[in-house]
Amino acid sequence: MSELKIKTPNPFKHLSKLAIIFPVILAIWLVFYTIDEGHVGIVKRFGEATQQVNPGLHFKLPFADTVEELEIRTRKNSEKLKASTFEQMPVGAEVSVNWTVIRPEAFQLYKNYGGLDQFENRILDPRLRSAAKDAIARFKAEQIVQNRGLVIQKIEETLLATMKDFPVKLDSVQIENLVLPKKYLQSIETKQTEKNLAQAEKHRLERQKLEAQRDVNTAEAARDSDKARADGSAYATLTNARAEAEAIRLKGLAEAEAIKKKAEAIKTNIVLVDYMRAQRWDGKMPSTMMGSGQSVLWNMKEK
Repeated sequence: MSELKIKTPNPFKHLSKLAIIFPVILAIWLVFYTIDEGHVGIVKRFGEATQQVNPGLHFKLPFADTVEELEIRTRKNSEKLKASTFEQMPVGAEVSVNWTVIRPEAFQLYKNYGGLDQFENRILDPRLRSAAKDAIARFKAEQIVQNRGLVIQKIEETLLATMKDFPVKLDSVQIENLVLPKKYLQSIETKQTEKNLAQAEKHRLERQKLEAQRDVNTAEAARDSDKARADGSAYATLTNARAEAEAIRLKGLAEAEAIKKKAEAIKTNIVLVDYMRAQRWDGKMPSTMMGSGQSVLWNMKEK
């Protein structure tokens, strides 16, 4: 009868395989690393920052190098503060600024300040508060309410001047919340209402003035039109009178010339005189007797 042999599994066989695979995975995990977009990597060797790397896949020395990511996308910092206006009125405000780390200078920022949080707490936030308080103190409360842009512009100017030597870019400043005493806000609202009413009244008066001027212009235009028609009529009458006078003068000259020529013709032609007498005779014989040598009609004798 044959002897049956039972094989006992060796637990150390699988452990030996894991002992080989695990160090390989660990080595890969310790050697290779990636940097995400919008960040740069700061490589530190035994705690000392040595270089800056861009997004992508990189490798490092295991157990010697560590890597920290530094965000270079636009960040926003906000500060709540209490300030005073030019007339010493208390004001509450929330001021914010957008800013970005300049990529080529991110390594220097990390080396000098240890990271973004330390830079914000030690450098950016105190200067933002100081610039905001200084700007608010230069304006009256009414100016701040009605023209907040002037205050923002002043904050930006001051902040840019104090941050010009740091490796960051400031994009914009905003005053997001502005808190003033309620009584003052009510007085500003009342004043603004009165101002709006005054503007409306001014507009109404100007409109009336324009309408009155329009009526004056219309009346002047009508007067000028009547004057032009009267001047035209008088000119036409004068022209007609002159034309008639000239016609009469020319007619008189013509008649005078005709009379003159007729007189000259009569003077030089006796026959024509007798002919004219004959034209005027009515066909009756004269009742008056004349002496000898007198001709009744005309003298036919030639001279």
